[in-house]
This record gives sequence, structure tokens and C-alpha cells, in this order.
Amino acid sequence: MSTLVRDDYAVFCDGIRRLAGIDLLQYKRGQMERRIRTFASRRGAASLDAYLATLRDDRAQLDALLDRITINVSQLWRNPEQWERVRTDVLPALAERGHIRAWSAGCSYGAEAFTLAAVCRETVPGARVEIVGTDIDARMIARAREAVFSIDDARSAPPAAIARHFERVPDGLRARAELRRTVRFSTGDLLRDRFPREGYDLVLCRNVVIYFTDAVRDDLHARLAGALRPWGSLVIGSSERVATPAAIGLIPTHPFIYRKA
Repeated sequence: MSTLVRDDYAVFCDGIRRLAGIDLLQYKRGQMERRIRTFASRRGAASLDAYLATLRDDRAQLDALLDRITINVSQLWRNPEQWERVRTDVLPALAERGHIRAWSAGCSYGAEAFTLAAVCRETVPGARVEIVGTDIDARMIARAREAVFSIDDARSAPPAAIARHFERVPDGLRARAELRRTVRFSTGDLLRDRFPREGYDLVLCRNVVIYFTDAVRDDLHARLAGALRPWGSLVIGSSERVATPAAIGLIPTHPFIYRKA
């Protein structure tokens, strides 16, 4: 007689989905499971079952885990070479329409969205720009709305641009009012939400899908392509790729930029 083996990791993932609304089974299992088991062990948990029980009772412990698994790594002007391409090759073409509606998908604490707002003000000052930032982590959205960044967040940013678009505050740097008026934030789940059909001229989804399974990644890219208006652009991470761009109506213009046909 065969005996079914209980999958404690799957049980743990189901518990996290109920607690925090994050479906960890959509992520690459190997690397995510190793990360969680190591983190739980360092927190003194004897098993994933015991760790899940702790998370149900201790919000601080749950927040610590969410910080670990949602990979909130960002900074102003992260990957400067990408921003240079956006500045020279993407924004001027989009600005010909007079209005740019952009989406920072998986925006973390807002550094990408405010960088885009600053680059737009410098590159296409005559265009009306509207930027939406979404992230699954409500704590990051609350932080993004504060528009405050550390000095270290600006380590890759052009000093002149920081001086023009950010002001010094006790905690570091705050986006100036004109940038804050351009950007709004809300919580959103890229794996579950329905995206507006042809709702954006520009979508940035960088350094997000590397943690997803291939099937989940490809489905997300197809839905992001559907959210682009004709001739809009999708910008992904420099180490990422769209598997079959032509199949979802995209044309590669650079290794990390795709245009909607």
C-alpha cells in the first residue's frame, strides 16, 4: 500500500497565501523554498509548520518574512544604461502623442516611478505625464507614497538631477511636489489582477519575473503586452527576456526594450 507524503512546503505556501495574499507556488520552487527554509531555521523554527504557526501569531515575524521573499531591492536610476535608452529612444517617440501614461509594475517603494517622473520632466517637458506604480506589498506602497529615499538610494543617480528633482529632508531625500503630482500608487498583484486593455504607453516591469516559473513569466509578459497601446514600449530587466515577443505582438528594439506592433 502506497502512502502519500505530505508536502510541508505546499502547506506553508497555502498558509502564506491566506495570511498575506501572496501565492508562493507561482515562484520558482527551488530558490524560494531554500530561501524560506534557511530564513525559518535562522529564526529558530524547527519546521515549516512551526514557523507558520509563529507567523499567524506574530505580525513582526510575518513582516520580516515578507521583506525576505518580496525582494524589495531598488534605487533611484537603477541600471543607468536602461534609463539612458528610455531617455533617448523611448520617451521622445511617445511624447509625440502629447500624453504619456506609464505603469511601474512591481514598483517596490517607488524609486523607479519617481526616476521615470524626473526623466520625463527633463526629456519631454511639454508632454502630459501620468505614472501609476503598483506593488503587491502594501507596506511598500505606503512607503512609496511618502516619496522619501535614503542617500544610498541615490548612489547611481546623476547628482544634478537629484538636486533638481529632490529636496533634502532629515531622513534623506524627498521627491519634489511636481514629481509627486505626477505619480500615484496602489496595491496590485501582477499574477491575479486584470490589466486595462491598451491602457498604457509605457510599462516598466524590471527585475520581477526572474523569480517566477517560466509559464508564469510568459503569461505575465503576454498580459503586459495586452496592456500596451499600439507603439507603446515594455521595459524589462537587463537580465530578463521575453521568450516569444512576436507571438504576443512585441518587437525587440533593444535587449531589454520591446515595442508594441
